[in-house]
Amino acid sequence: MAEARPASATAAVDLFKLGNYSTKAIRTSNAPKTLFIVTPENEGTYPVLLFLHGYNICPCCYSQLLQHISSHGYIIVAPLFLGVCSLYCRPDIKSEAEVTNWLSSGLQPMLPENVVPNLSRLALAGHSRGGYLAFALALGNANITMDLKFLALIGIDPVAGANKCMKSVPKILTGVPNSFNLDMPVMVIGTGLGGETMIGCIPCSCAPDGLNYAEFFKECKENCLGFVISEYGHTDMLDDDFCNNCLATSIGKLMGSMCKSGKGDKTLMIQCVGGLVVAMLMAQLEGESRELDAIVDNSSIAPDKLEVMEASQP
Repeated sequence: MAEARPASATAAVDLFKLGNYSTKAIRTSNAPKTLFIVTPENEGTYPVLLFLHGYNICPCCYSQLLQHISSHGYIIVAPLFLGVCSLYCRPDIKSEAEVTNWLSSGLQPMLPENVVPNLSRLALAGHSRGGYLAFALALGNANITMDLKFLALIGIDPVAGANKCMKSVPKILTGVPNSFNLDMPVMVIGTGLGGETMIGCIPCSCAPDGLNYAEFFKECKENCLGFVISEYGHTDMLDDDFCNNCLATSIGKLMGSMCKSGKGDKTLMIQCVGGLVVAMLMAQLEGESRELDAIVDNSSIAPDKLEVMEASQP
C-alpha cells in the first residue's frame, strides 16, 4: 500500500486541478486599457491579481490558465498592451499604474452581482515581456503614484529584451545578484526550453540567456522562490489556438514559431503554472502557506517535472 501523503501535500496537489468556483470571462473597454477579466461567479469577496501578457499575445490567449487560477477564488484583471515596438516599455509601465489606480473605482461595476474585489489583497503577475513589465512596475518605474499596494509579484518566464544588445527600456537587469529592491515576496517560474530556438543555428530564442527567468531570479533578494518547469517551452502555458486569436496578424504566429515547445501534454504545463500561481497567492494574500511549503519540499507532487531553484548568496 502506498504511503499516505501529508494533508498539506494532498491539498497542494489539488491546487494543480481546477478549483471549486465557476468562472466568467468579461471583456471591457471602459478602463484606461481594454481589459480581459476572469472572475468567480459565486457570491463572495475575492483577492485580485493584475496579470500582464507577453509581447503581442492577447490576454484571451491565456484563457485556460486564467480560468484555472480564478477557479480557486481570485479575480484576474488582464489589460491589453499591443504595439510594434517591444523594447521601449515606459508607456506600458505607466499604463499599468493607471489601470492599477482605476481598480478602486472601476472594477466593481464590471463584475457579476454580489462579487466583490478585495483590493487590500492585490498581487501582480506577468508572462514573458509582461513578466518584465511586472518587475519594472514593482521596482517603481511608472513615475506616477499608485493608490494600491501589491503584496506579491510573480514572473512567469520573464524576458527583458531580444538579446543582450537589445534590452528592454528601462534596463532593470543589472547583472548584480540580489540587486532588486523589492518590498514584496516574489516567485519566478522558468521554462527549461525557453532559451532554445526553433530556427536551427540562428541564435534567436523567446527567452534568451542573460535576460530570462534565471537572471530575474538571481537579482531577487532572499524573499524569492524560483521554479523551472523543465520539459516545456516559453509559450506552452497558452491556449492551443493562441496563434489564431492573437491580433489576427502574423505577429502571434511568428512568436509561436520561434518558441520551442515541449513534447508533453500542454494541459500539464497549464496546470503546473496555475497551481504554482495559486499556491503563491494563497500564501501571500491569504496567509495559507502550507501548500506552497509542501510544493517546495516535494516538487514531485506537481503534474509534470518541476525543479526548485536554489537562491544565490548575496
